[in-house]
Amino acid sequence: MAELILHHYPTSPFSEKIRLILGYKQLPWKSVVIPSIMPKPDVLALTGGYRKTPFLQVGADIYCDSALIADVLEHLQPTPSIYPEPGKGLARTIAQWADSTLFWAAMAHNLGPKGAAQMFAGVPPEAAKAFGEDRKSMSFNMTRLRPADAAAAYRSYLRRLSDMLDEQPFLLGQVPCIADFAAYHPLWFTRVRTPVVADILAHTPAVIDWMDRMNAIGQGSMEKFDAARAIAVAAEAEPMAVGQGLLTDSTFQDEHGIALGSRVSITAESFGPEPTEGELIAATRTHYTLSRTDERTGKLHVHFPRIGYALKAVAPA
Repeated sequence: MAELILHHYPTSPFSEKIRLILGYKQLPWKSVVIPSIMPKPDVLALTGGYRKTPFLQVGADIYCDSALIADVLEHLQPTPSIYPEPGKGLARTIAQWADSTLFWAAMAHNLGPKGAAQMFAGVPPEAAKAFGEDRKSMSFNMTRLRPADAAAAYRSYLRRLSDMLDEQPFLLGQVPCIADFAAYHPLWFTRVRTPVVADILAHTPAVIDWMDRMNAIGQGSMEKFDAARAIAVAAEAEPMAVGQGLLTDSTFQDEHGIALGSRVSITAESFGPEPTEGELIAATRTHYTLSRTDERTGKLHVHFPRIGYALKAVAPA
């Protein structure tokens, strides 16, 4: 089995989503703890620009965004599936809502005055300021909910989740699916990182019980690793061939008039605007792949999901 290296940090909510999926699938993994804010030189050596958390490394292949990482883990270990039939389309749709609309409402509530004060209690003022500036740069041009508006939306969303749990232990049935893992992680942050504002969960006891069931899944078998060794792994490996690795779809789907082999950049559509540049070697219905070279790692393939990312041609220098 491929060696899975997850680059993350303990309080990252999207990382918790992936840690639980690894536990659900009982996949062993190596843990590289990365900084929560810039600078991140070891991260950028591997990703080329992308600096959101987490990302997954398999040799010289780098998988960005938790949605794509979930697909990779499903390919590696199909059972138990996080996309069980029937209804995997519905599960993906709910997961996309949870990773965006639910997440941002929850985080705006979590990081209101009371939650932020708890999160940064005992932290030097300059460190708290640096975190705020870092996240401000990552959310450039984003519309952010005010805490009061966020709390109102969050309460409504929690009631909707509670309604889904009326007659079943998980959101779409008797077993967890991608919708559960995506909906869980922003609520986990409320409960674990900013418990001073977690009273909002008390109004939906079914959701709390469901969170306990999700938490009981665990995070599987983890081994501590470090960035230097992860970079050495990449340098010693060759990227997997397009269509023969952990993303098996390879049919070219051209929506931009940009040919394979072109120099391009890929950027998240909203949060985290830093671009990654490279040679476009795959553009399928589900993902993009760039080939790039770094002096520390050698040749890498960096993969992004198609949904949520913008592809642009880069003019020759």
